[in-house]
Amino acid sequence: QVQLVESGGGLVQAGGSLTLSCASSGNIVQTNTISWSRQAAGKLRELVASITSGGNTNYAESVKGRFTISRDNARNTVDLQMTNLKPEDTAVYYCNTVITRPPPPRSYWGQGTQVTVSS
Repeated sequence: QVQLVESGGGLVQAGGSLTLSCASSGNIVQTNTISWSRQAAGKLRELVASITSGGNTNYAESVKGRFTISRDNARNTVDLQMTNLKPEDTAVYYCNTVITRPPPPRSYWGQGTQVTVSS
């Protein structure tokens, strides 16, 4: 059973920084594409950033230049470094992966971590 566990959320003032971490058992975060998504109150969940097993990254336009997704092999985590945070970044942040082998594809989500940015 794949389990993803997020950590690092909290309350921060606008302009501040936080780093979220996504951990799992085994080598899941090292061998699969890991995505970070967020869901603000009353809004749909949106993709924030992703990193492939090969290290290719992708970001939502709203976070480009402020957020950095990376893989920490020593800690077996995928981290989301968030800088210059804005109140509109307030949301529950989730990490996610889709395991494709063996088929069928299965999607796994963590429980989420709250990020609150005060103005």
